[in-house]
Amino acid sequence: MPTSRKPRLKTADAVTVKAIHDSATRLYEKVKRRGKPELQFPVRALSNVRYDGKAGYFEIGKAKKIRTLSVNTVKTFAQTMRMMVLSKDLVETNDFATKRDAYYQSKNWGEAMFQEQTESDTVMDDIEAMFSMYKVSREQLRFIPDEHGGAVAGDLIVYDTDLETGKEERIDCTRFGSGAYSIPSLTEHLNFETKAKFVLCIETGGMFQRLQSHKFWRKANCVLVSMAGVPTRATRRFVRRLADQCKLPVYAFVDCDPYGISNIYRTLKVGSGNAAHINQFFCVPQARFLGVTPQDILDYKLPTHPLKDVDIKRAKDALKNDPFFKIHKEWAHAIQQLVKMGVRAEQQALAKWGLNYVIDKYLPAKLKHKDRFLP
Repeated sequence: MPTSRKPRLKTADAVTVKAIHDSATRLYEKVKRRGKPELQFPVRALSNVRYDGKAGYFEIGKAKKIRTLSVNTVKTFAQTMRMMVLSKDLVETNDFATKRDAYYQSKNWGEAMFQEQTESDTVMDDIEAMFSMYKVSREQLRFIPDEHGGAVAGDLIVYDTDLETGKEERIDCTRFGSGAYSIPSLTEHLNFETKAKFVLCIETGGMFQRLQSHKFWRKANCVLVSMAGVPTRATRRFVRRLADQCKLPVYAFVDCDPYGISNIYRTLKVGSGNAAHINQFFCVPQARFLGVTPQDILDYKLPTHPLKDVDIKRAKDALKNDPFFKIHKEWAHAIQQLVKMGVRAEQQALAKWGLNYVIDKYLPAKLKHKDRFLP
């Protein structure tokens, strides 16, 4: 039977509005008691980050910074309050705003207006950090990134809601011809239905296009997702919600180089230390690494390129400083093996054996031994 769908929009919006209301009420009550109102934010620094092996991602610590209303902070306080009001209005009117939209909205805020977008971006980042303590993401606050999401193909029905009419739309990801469904910037309201067995996240657009055009998703009974490099927030949130709602494993297929491993894959799976306050929303801890692995270079006799100095530095930094690679000894061994070999290999290197070798041989062989996937 297809996976059942559960509506989430009203519940999520109610949580968001309550979080905003409760924060404003606390400020108001402090003023009524003639106290100095203050805002609390998690400290966003690597010193306040830990890797929780059980949760499966980098988590923000308990350290907080407090911003108290004073002569020096009055403008930032006012801007923060206005940004919170804007968020509440967006949620209640079922609308959204980009960072640029929010900047221009402030031009009606009198003395609280932003002079530069860097100022509004900073306040928005503060608000995101503040409400992350309530398990509310920036997207739930209805502030969306300008960046687009990735592409999706395969056995998946996406249920989207028209923000203007409220009508639910059924999107069949098998019916885009040679194209694919584009992940929207806002994914919180989406629901899914699928009979697929897993999600395959692919680094490069070219490899995704090959697998999509030859309908590999049908052969393997999966959902294909193009990450197009380091996956955007929207792509990561889409994959996380799809995997959670439909109880699907997630496999990553990226280039075999320190960037593909320690930036693209690591960001998908556990997030980043600098954004630990939002990793709870955007990481995909159930993700596992299908390939290309350093051992694949040897086993499949793949064409390679020499590691650059920046590659070697990135690999050594990961081994020395990254808790993810310290905990997962298999990964430490794989990176050490890659550095010792002194080479890197791209996904497309499999074309040495034929343009469709990846479809006919490589992926089927890998998928038969999921127990050998790197964590």
